[in-house]
Amino acid sequence: MHIFEQIGPLEEYLNSCREDGRSIALVPTMGGLHEGHLKLIDKAKECSDMVVASVFVNPTQFAENEDFEAYPKTLLEDKILLEAIKVDTMFVPLDNEVYPDGSSQDYDVGEMGKILCGISRPIHFNGVAQVVARLFDIVKPDYAVFGEKDYQQLLIINSLVERQGIKTTIVSVPTVRESDGLAMSTRNNYLSSEDRANAPLFYQQLVATKASIQNGTDIPSATEQAEDALGAVFDVEYIEVLNANNLTQITTSSSKIIIISAVRLRETRLIDNIVFRRSHV
Repeated sequence: MHIFEQIGPLEEYLNSCREDGRSIALVPTMGGLHEGHLKLIDKAKECSDMVVASVFVNPTQFAENEDFEAYPKTLLEDKILLEAIKVDTMFVPLDNEVYPDGSSQDYDVGEMGKILCGISRPIHFNGVAQVVARLFDIVKPDYAVFGEKDYQQLLIINSLVERQGIKTTIVSVPTVRESDGLAMSTRNNYLSSEDRANAPLFYQQLVATKASIQNGTDIPSATEQAEDALGAVFDVEYIEVLNANNLTQITTSSSKIIIISAVRLRETRLIDNIVFRRSHV
């Protein structure tokens, strides 16, 4: 596995790969790798001739009161894991490589960045867009692979690519879950044993809400019932049932629906969603 910390040598290597006719897929991560990340890499291998996995805990997507300093940093374990699954290239840049002029540039991600997770994390998606655009500029990937657990982020990145005319195809991978249904996340490491035992109730309630809607419960009632049920275990930040194509309110023409939610178990924030189709709304 080739490991790069500086942009210059990475770009030189990737240019030589392109000259050899090899297509490149990028899997951006913040490290703390788990089975969910490995599924992204599997998909990237399907799409392309070679995979670049980046590990960079991006400071611009964390607010001052968030867990930037505490975010799990497992670089040695990540390297061993990526080598074991034969990833071609690992990019581990320092802040000043990604942001040589500082990180003040502001990406306005529009209205979609102001709803749902954007309410409690108002700078988050601008920071995500900033780092993704920067990584795309450095790697110039033919494909970039993201997970559907971060669904709002996925739509914002699709919009970024379209708006800026970036020649990268965005590929998404369904949420990878533990055997009890909990969506895999690096932040699951924060959960105490008691909270970990309760955490699967989050996804179970989303499944129950989907079933309720499919059985004819109107969406406002189903949402209210879900919020009440979740509130018995979690601090509910939001739960919404929306048009999955653009996260707007459902209309009679909406066929693809998302139940999307963020909750907290003490200090640990969890996000999850279910996307499904319904013949009539």
